[in-house]
Amino acid sequence: MIAGLSFAAFDIETANPSWGSICSIGVATVRDGRLVSARSWLCRPPSALDHFAERNVQIHGIRPGMVSDAPAFAQRLPEVLREVGDLPVVAHNAKFDMGNVHRACGYSGVTTPDWRFGCSCEWSRRQLSTLANHKLKTVTRALGVELKSHHEAAADAAAAAEITIKLADLSGARNLTELARATGTRLGRMTHAGVVSCR
Repeated sequence: MIAGLSFAAFDIETANPSWGSICSIGVATVRDGRLVSARSWLCRPPSALDHFAERNVQIHGIRPGMVSDAPAFAQRLPEVLREVGDLPVVAHNAKFDMGNVHRACGYSGVTTPDWRFGCSCEWSRRQLSTLANHKLKTVTRALGVELKSHHEAAADAAAAAEITIKLADLSGARNLTELARATGTRLGRMTHAGVVSCR
């Protein structure tokens, strides 16, 4: 338990290489240094980006028929926002996740969430510099974190959450601001105006 370490870890999967083609969203909630929930949602990508590339399907296993009756991204977003609430957000490779959300909101004509965010990949790069790479599978293995079903959004979000908890413990950080400071980074900001890097 780390009192004050509360955040929402976040992950998305995309239908194709175009940023914004979100077809699945995962959120894992951490309260006082403990993972308390993890859930995911399927959604239809914005209509301009709704084709599925075989390479992406091979990665995450989500096919067009699986989202055909799901709400569109814009309809799903309010539920995701309720789950995140006023917590800061963490993602493993946050530039990818935040950039995709910002693009999907633009294509959908909805307001981009106003989120402070950090990147567990960047933090692991700073704290675990001897690893061959800092992909999710590599970092979870190095830290003894379970990755239950890679590229399932809730599982990846939960893994990012557990990585962040471990890295905070290693650095003595009590919240994400302290963890960012300990790793020589800063929390980024995503707003309707754009995404400000957390590096």
